[in-house]
Amino acid sequence: MILVDVEDGVATITLNRPDVYNAWNSEVQTKLFGLFDTMAHDDDVRVVIITGAGKAFSAGADMEILSEEDGGTGAGSRPLLAPMWFPKPVIAAINGACAGIGLQLALMCDVRIASQDAKFTTAFARRGLIAEHGLSWLFSRLTSLATASELLLSARVFKGDEAERLGVVHFAVPRDEVLDRANAYARDLADNVSPTAMAVIKWQMYNHYDRPLIESMDHSDELMRASAARPDLAEGVASFLERRQPKFAPLDHSAVPPTTFAAKQ
Repeated sequence: MILVDVEDGVATITLNRPDVYNAWNSEVQTKLFGLFDTMAHDDDVRVVIITGAGKAFSAGADMEILSEEDGGTGAGSRPLLAPMWFPKPVIAAINGACAGIGLQLALMCDVRIASQDAKFTTAFARRGLIAEHGLSWLFSRLTSLATASELLLSARVFKGDEAERLGVVHFAVPRDEVLDRANAYARDLADNVSPTAMAVIKWQMYNHYDRPLIESMDHSDELMRASAARPDLAEGVASFLERRQPKFAPLDHSAVPPTTFAAKQ
């Protein structure tokens, strides 16, 4: 159902239901969220990649369970925000079809690298459903209100190269380069970027977004003072001056403020 490989600080999570295009169900969600809970405190994991086995990233929810009360996703017990409150970078390596809740999962990741010919669709409106689990909030902020409204209302199919132009994904590359590109990106983060700095920056992006500017600036100043007092600053400067790879300490969880999402778990 889900495969996991950890190497040199990078964990690759593969949705492994290729016979049903890695369709989403409650078992997949429970397993994936459990991995996030474990990897959050695993010092051997600094960056996570999520991809799909076979021809799809995830084609959405299992059709057999779409009639269930929660839309068949199993999300009634826990919201689909795990990648956002996970304190480490999450990269979606979108190797193929990415639809419905599969698209939602990709948008919850921090970086999206897609095949140029991967097929995307929000799908919901064409199944008689609405934009679920906060997608209406998230999509417009990642792209624009104009882009989000068009793609949510039409639920049309669009490909990876258009997804890149619209800002739905960061990079669109040939299909056989997707995982290599994601690995290279993840390896750079794992090798050269402070885990604690990434965790705090990720918290800032998701928790400062709807706060007033001055409030966000004042809080960022507090976080910066704390950041400057940690050993990572000295190591970052020294490695730059000595032209060597930095040796940053593992993630310091005490440096990351409590997330407003955590109360929803």
